Order: sequence, then C-alpha cells, then structure tokens
Amino acid sequence: MNELIATSKNDQGEIILSGRELHEFLEVTTPYTMWFERMSEYGFIDGQDFITKMLESTGGRPKQDHYLKLDMAKELAMIQRTEKGKQARQYFLQLEKMWNSPEMVMKRALEYADKKVLELKSQIALDKPKVLFAEAVEVSKTSILIGELSKLLKQNGIDIGQNRLFQWMRDNGYLIKKKGEMFNLPTQYSMDLGLFEIKKRVVNNPDGSIRTTRTPKVTGKGQIYFINKFLEEQAVS
Repeated sequence: MNELIATSKNDQGEIILSGRELHEFLEVTTPYTMWFERMSEYGFIDGQDFITKMLESTGGRPKQDHYLKLDMAKELAMIQRTEKGKQARQYFLQLEKMWNSPEMVMKRALEYADKKVLELKSQIALDKPKVLFAEAVEVSKTSILIGELSKLLKQNGIDIGQNRLFQWMRDNGYLIKKKGEMFNLPTQYSMDLGLFEIKKRVVNNPDGSIRTTRTPKVTGKGQIYFINKFLEEQAVS
C-alpha cells in the first residue's frame, strides 16, 4: 500500500501521525493552528486522542504539532467533506485493516515478547551479582571478619579497603565510634538486625593474669545486607 501520509507507532504500539502533515495533505487553506483549534471543538481530548508537541524554533515563534491517533485522523478526514478528505479516510481505513490483520497482530505480539525478553535479561544481569552472592552466603552460614568482608566487596565491584570499611561502619551507626573498650564493637542497632556476632577469646597473659578479647564478626545475614547495600548505593550514584 502506497503511503499517502507518514505514520509511526507510539510507546503503546498505536498508529500515530502528524497533524501538520495531515493538514498539508488535506490542502486546508486555514492556518494550521486555527484549523486544529476548530477541529478540537469536536470533542477530541489532549492526551487521549492526540499529544501536543512543540517543534524546534528556527528564529520565530515555536510551532505546535500534534501526534494524532488513527481514530481521530479518520474523523478529521471525514469532517473535511473534500476529495482529499475522502482519500485520506479511505487510506486510514486500509491502514487500520492491515494493522488489525492476523499477521500484523502476531508480528506486534512477537515484537512485544522480544522487548520483554530483553528487559528481563537486562534485569537478570543487574541482579546477578546480588543473587549469586546471597546464594553463596546462605549456603556457607559462616561469620567472617570485617577485613574479609572488604575483600568480598571488592569481588563484587566495590573498591573499599578494611580501614575505610571500619570507618564507614562507624559513621553509619553499625560499629561503636566512641573510644574505649567498646570501640569498634557492634552497636545495639546492628546486633538487633543480626548483622554481627561477637567472638570472645580468653588470653593468658605472661604475668599469669587472664584477659578476654572480643572480636566482631559479620554473620551470613550481615554479609548479604552490606554487599547489597553497597551495590544499591553504587547503582543510584
């Protein structure tokens, strides 16, 4: 079928065309803006039957155009009551018939399916580091030192060393920042979340005395929590 008036598709897969190009084809002598305003009085709704578009200015006032849906274009062609209007309407009816043929319906369905597959593959690629990490930790269930967590972060594309990770955890309320015997131990907040456990070890001093050391270790749940948190922050930035 010869293309009398150029058409395209919107994001919803509907046929649309330029109001100005239709106006030109119909050979309407009234200026486009005045003509379109008069045509709009037939009850057409912006955002439903057409979309307003501002064209780039070449020095004068910006021009308006409109993306018309096919039903509106058919009605506008019929309203004209001219030979050109008849030609346009017949063209739109042929276009609509072709558009709704089983072959075209199947073609659009396949295109939509291909688009969704690509979107799904992209999402899987984005989620893959998180998913693989979470699965590995859930299988392991082993608590690790914060220094080991920094290595896991680097494996997942987060460049942060042990010292900076300690500082980040203190700054963000996961470790106690106040100097003293509680320094660098988990806060009550992070313990309530199940992100850490404290490993106690009894040490015999040379003078015969005994002291107890406490070392924070990141639980399996904490490893998932921190790595996903850094990955999310990286994605936002």
